Amino acid sequence: MTRPEAPVATPRVLLFTGKGGVGKTTVAAATATLAARAGHKTLVVSTDTAHSLADALAVPPTDEPAEVTPELPGLHLQQIDTQRSLERHWGELRAYARGVLTELGLDEITSEEITVLPGAEEVIALLELREQVRTGRWDVIVIDCAPTAETLRLLALPEALDWHVNRLLPVGRRVMRAVSPLMRRVARVSMPGDDVVGAGERLHRGLLDVRAILTGENASVRLVLTPEAVVVAEARRTLTSLSLYGYRVDAAIANRVFPADGADPWRERWVAAQGRHLADVAESFAPLPVHTVPYLPAEPVGVAALGALGATLYGDADPFARPAVEPPMRVTPDGRGGWELSLALPFADRDAVDLARKGDELIITAGPYRRVLALPAALARRTVAEAALRDGRLRVRFEAGGPDDRES
Repeated sequence: MTRPEAPVATPRVLLFTGKGGVGKTTVAAATATLAARAGHKTLVVSTDTAHSLADALAVPPTDEPAEVTPELPGLHLQQIDTQRSLERHWGELRAYARGVLTELGLDEITSEEITVLPGAEEVIALLELREQVRTGRWDVIVIDCAPTAETLRLLALPEALDWHVNRLLPVGRRVMRAVSPLMRRVARVSMPGDDVVGAGERLHRGLLDVRAILTGENASVRLVLTPEAVVVAEARRTLTSLSLYGYRVDAAIANRVFPADGADPWRERWVAAQGRHLADVAESFAPLPVHTVPYLPAEPVGVAALGALGATLYGDADPFARPAVEPPMRVTPDGRGGWELSLALPFADRDAVDLARKGDELIITAGPYRRVLALPAALARRTVAEAALRDGRLRVRFEAGGPDDRES
């Protein structure tokens, strides 16, 4: 009798993002170094195409997880080889695309260049994250994300792709089988076969697995900012958008804070301005903790400097405990025989939030971001009774009855 495989323990997953230039790579590397010093088997990896983690750790880049230094055996770095991973995850897709371009008359080198997909490096990094989680090798995985806008597009991708695949793929398979001979004769190009479609399906499933990991109980996002008006404003919008897509933010980190002691007149003005922004961040981001990092006299490079920075950053807090914040979305009984769906949208402008119901989906728009939310079965059978944005949460009440197709 075959014994069932033991379940793989899910590591603590920490994502760091923020506006470009705020120091998120340094903070991510410092957190990973601190984790290894605490005895956690730690992997630090980047989804940013401008890889600088190896520079921060003062080591050569490496394609596979490798020990950063024998002095700290628990710390490992991975800088992903995009080309190799691309072939492994969707080689059939690229091979098909190259073949079609060659049939259209392009030479092999041009076809190869054109089929390097935009955003592929970030997507591959997410799929590699799934592979590393599955190994069960790590206690903590730290992800240095791309700047905010790219990160939001990346984190929205799995659910958006799921929506399209579920609707288009079944129809697409039938259409491709029907028109493939005609396209071959008339347009002189090949239609994708089952192997290509299967590769697309594997990619789709892989990204859904990634989403499950990043929205799970052991994962959270940390927003890195500097105490400046423009940066703080973007951090607010990022918190709203991450919550919309279902990702937990468990802390904000204010980097490059000027010390107040012995300030000269020039620095006094910076200290005063930063103090106002820090007070605003502490008040408006509450109850999230706000950790501060002083403006250091020298750039922290290497595990010694990064370890000291990590200790200063978190103080007595345990940065690797499971996130104490609730998931952004909750579904609870409303006490009147119906149900309430509650979604955190901190800092959202009431005039910029829109809600629509179509069949078993809820379409939520917050500013420039939109989420198509597939409703649980218990809600899909009910009608939207009312919706309101109160205290930073969108609350949608469902009562007994069939779903409607009207905007709410």
